[in-house]
Amino acid sequence: MTDPVPPDRPLRRGWTTGACATAATRAALLRLWGGAFPETVTITLPRGETPTFPLAHRAAGEGWAEAGIVKDAGDDPDVTHGALILARVAPSLGGVTFHAGEGVGTVTRPGLPIPPGEPAINPVPRALMDEQVASLASDFGRAPDIAITLSVPGGEEIAKKTWNPRLGIEGGLSILGTTGIVRPFSCAAWIASIHRGIDVARASGLPHVAGCTGSTSESAVRALHHLPEVAMIDMGDFAGGMLKYLRRHPVPRVTLGGGLGKIAKFAQGAIDLHSGRSQLDMAALAALAGDPRVAEAPTALSALTLAGPPLAEAVAREAKTRLDAMLAGTGTLSDVVVIDRAGTIVGRAGP
Repeated sequence: MTDPVPPDRPLRRGWTTGACATAATRAALLRLWGGAFPETVTITLPRGETPTFPLAHRAAGEGWAEAGIVKDAGDDPDVTHGALILARVAPSLGGVTFHAGEGVGTVTRPGLPIPPGEPAINPVPRALMDEQVASLASDFGRAPDIAITLSVPGGEEIAKKTWNPRLGIEGGLSILGTTGIVRPFSCAAWIASIHRGIDVARASGLPHVAGCTGSTSESAVRALHHLPEVAMIDMGDFAGGMLKYLRRHPVPRVTLGGGLGKIAKFAQGAIDLHSGRSQLDMAALAALAGDPRVAEAPTALSALTLAGPPLAEAVAREAKTRLDAMLAGTGTLSDVVVIDRAGTIVGRAGP
């Protein structure tokens, strides 16, 4: 986790694991083919940015070289911030090949951009490293036949804090990035992970997925419907990010689960359920409950204490109506589950 950001300073962007791996690959190739490691290395990202990275690790032996870059995620609360991204290069039997070293995962399920059995190195980072091999092979008059092994010391432990285990990526982290840039608090990485979770569930042929606002609601919904872990989509606050993708990539059945406050916000029209980006209309909630006391309640949970389960049932029905409207034309069946703070189901709507 990065340090707290002073309120008078703009947020600082950072670099993806894919960008760091590309820079480390370039540095290692300069040692393998050119005979010396650089102090810093500059790469060109897909949109033309040219960041420069200092080397944090250098090693070489007969026929191989290895360089490392410490990932700087800027002001984003990225679990891989500060991780050492290592790239070792050595001659291959033909072309550029990619390999998972310590702390880099292997894909085990279909549905991801990389097929099962391959190291979890996404297409854009692979393309960036391919470009480095081709460019430097031309500069040094070498054949572009290189095996690239990426490692992240401690990556297997870090990966437990990511969605990788649920997505079927075993043994460590993914090497990610589409632009090479981490934009602080952009939410793009979370939404991309939601999309990959749906892709994996569809590729696995699952007939039913569930998106929940947190771990408590996820446990309740999973137990209710006897769903496997791979069917659980880490929706969090991003109901819109999940449902818009499901509209384009439908599944037979979807469950939406969460606490009363967040499900009520969704029923009222919010698709980003974060407390800082949407607010619950307590007057509208009171009208839905038919109980004017709810309008004066300070929180959704206190409203539930006042109005009881009928409020949760009404919220679930309203949320299901909105859920069906967002998925109209897909043929998807839906249901909504509302829980209290203890994880007890207090409201349901749908089959």
